[in-house]
Amino acid sequence: MNLKQKAIEMAAIYKTNPKIDAILLAGSVALGWEDEFSDIELHILWKEAPTDEDRKGPINSVKGSILNYYQYEDEEWSESYVTREGIKLEISNFLTSTIEFVIEDVVVKSNVSFDKQCVVASIQDGTVLLGKSLIDTFKRSVVYYPSELANKMILENLDFGGRWNNRQALLEREDWLMLYNVFCDVQKKLMGVLFGLNSLYVHHPAYKWLPHKIEQMHIKPDYFLSRMNRILLGNPEESLASLEQLVDEVIKIVELHNPQINIEKQKQDISYVK
Repeated sequence: MNLKQKAIEMAAIYKTNPKIDAILLAGSVALGWEDEFSDIELHILWKEAPTDEDRKGPINSVKGSILNYYQYEDEEWSESYVTREGIKLEISNFLTSTIEFVIEDVVVKSNVSFDKQCVVASIQDGTVLLGKSLIDTFKRSVVYYPSELANKMILENLDFGGRWNNRQALLEREDWLMLYNVFCDVQKKLMGVLFGLNSLYVHHPAYKWLPHKIEQMHIKPDYFLSRMNRILLGNPEESLASLEQLVDEVIKIVELHNPQINIEKQKQDISYVK
């Protein structure tokens, strides 16, 4: 079944509840990136806190099977379920006022929280299924990506931590599990820097849909995606050398495009090898 059409059908069930202000289709389906493994992500915006009956009613109406069901935590209620046709839905329930606060935190106060940026990215990229006027207002408010947020993303993600300094020892000791954990951590840090440089809100805390997001970036090292992939798939010694080269290139790109940021301490910390 067409997942976007199923999302519209489910939204029609949810929208009968007068407590709901808006429904937003998010994730890969909204972006047109879905594949055979994709599910439907819906953000439900509520005037007031939803009850269990509010949340479970739509599931019961389609005879769905609940997979996960969480009470209020980190400013949302969430659940996932599977319909009779085997389609999985991931539901994030927010108060409308929470979305307003999150947008202010990220866009006005330049809060780098990945969880909050993910909400903003969903607003920016999502498809409205209910509450067009409200969501359009939110969309207009997140068009601007603050330069202060970009600077914070760059500086925080150029802090690789102490394990990066042990990289040569880990290689020579053949501590592969720890070494590749360092590889992944540093690659994520490079992604964080590039999100800031390209004025892109982080869309997923673990950088899901990496090829699509890298394609959207105008500022990046040449052949960035293929080089990132080879680091995880190649010979460890060559992978470390390749990652060090990528780190060096990203630093040079930061200095070229954001010369106002002082990254001398970060450069010194990154270059140190025990």
